[in-house]
Amino acid sequence: MNKITEKLLGIVAGYKGKFDGAFNIREDGGCVARQSTENIQITAHREGKPGLEVHVAPGTRDEKVYIPACVTKGDVDDLTYNDFYIGDGARVTIVAGCGVHTDDAGEARHNGVHRFFIGKGATVTYDEKHVGTGTGQGARRINPVTEAILEEDASLTMDTVQLGGVQSTIRKTEATLAARAKLIIRERLMTDGDETAETDFVVTLNGDDSATHVVSRSVAKGRSRQRFVSRLVGNARCSGHSECDAILADNAVVTAAPQLDAYNEDASLIHEAAIGKIAGEQILKLRTLGLTEEQAVNRIIQGFLK
Repeated sequence: MNKITEKLLGIVAGYKGKFDGAFNIREDGGCVARQSTENIQITAHREGKPGLEVHVAPGTRDEKVYIPACVTKGDVDDLTYNDFYIGDGARVTIVAGCGVHTDDAGEARHNGVHRFFIGKGATVTYDEKHVGTGTGQGARRINPVTEAILEEDASLTMDTVQLGGVQSTIRKTEATLAARAKLIIRERLMTDGDETAETDFVVTLNGDDSATHVVSRSVAKGRSRQRFVSRLVGNARCSGHSECDAILADNAVVTAAPQLDAYNEDASLIHEAAIGKIAGEQILKLRTLGLTEEQAVNRIIQGFLK
């Protein structure tokens, strides 16, 4: 694997020379390193698609699997299909960062389609960090698609972060929950310049006492544009909460479009949205502590996206 990949891996997946446990490292459309463990098996996709399958044995406890993908040059259009089969009662963390880099005029693109099949009583933590780097004029694009099916008593926590350098991203997530299943999604996003970002969440709650909490926090600067769409569908006795908080600066634009569909009288669905600029008194307070206005704004943004 090349030096750019190593640098990107450090940013998106905490790489420090090696990964402990199961891993698959993807570079410019191909696999450059792979390792399975006794409880976590990583294989090529059974349908012959570019990508892989991750099989976590039932009852696996507190193991990690890393599946980062890196594009390190222009004129690379990487597409990968990754399927995760999580056995009943397993508890696992999946780290799936992506970095795109170009130092030329060629476009660097990564599109990842991730499907989760989470067994009864299993618990999954999914960490996904995206970043764009490089000095080239070529666009850096990341378009992730996530689909999740949660069986009874299953739990999925998704922490997704994109904090710079990606010119364009379209992020789609769909999930279906059975009885007592729980889904938590935490999105943190920052755009600047002429960057664009679209987020589309659809969560269908089919089982009694299923629940979801979707939170998006974003900062839009420069002339960037963001669009947040969320749809919660309650088909049973369930609870759902969708929240969008955004900070605007310069000439940026943010659009939030919530939708709640209750098809059961015991479905409890809530949406909250707040879009606005940083309060002047917050900046003033930090400036009295010796910070410049720019430093104060950056400190507020860092705290907001933490």
